[in-house]
Amino acid sequence: MPAQPNFFWDYLPFWVLTYGLAVLSWTFIGRFLLGLWLPPTSQNYIWRFFRRLTDWPLVVFSAMTPRMIGPHFTLLAAAYWCFALRYIVFIVFWMQGWAPSLTQSGGAS
Repeated sequence: MPAQPNFFWDYLPFWVLTYGLAVLSWTFIGRFLLGLWLPPTSQNYIWRFFRRLTDWPLVVFSAMTPRMIGPHFTLLAAAYWCFALRYIVFIVFWMQGWAPSLTQSGGAS
């Protein structure tokens, strides 16, 4: 009888990538919403955390986003790109068999 894969440890790269991209996406949305009330130079600890986490990928996603979108809405576009990348990563992992499944493959005899 073959050993069952460990649901967490055997799929760790899948979990790290998908959850990491999800956290980044929602942080972009949170930064957008907080930016409606806080000035860009605010010393609020949540605002500083959001900026620290999203400033570096925002440079990459800004290059992929059309210039006609304003700088404040670039955060929403970056969230969109993160969500899209997350779904692409999921599809690639699933097609390669590297994503966990809710059903057991093979079945009992």
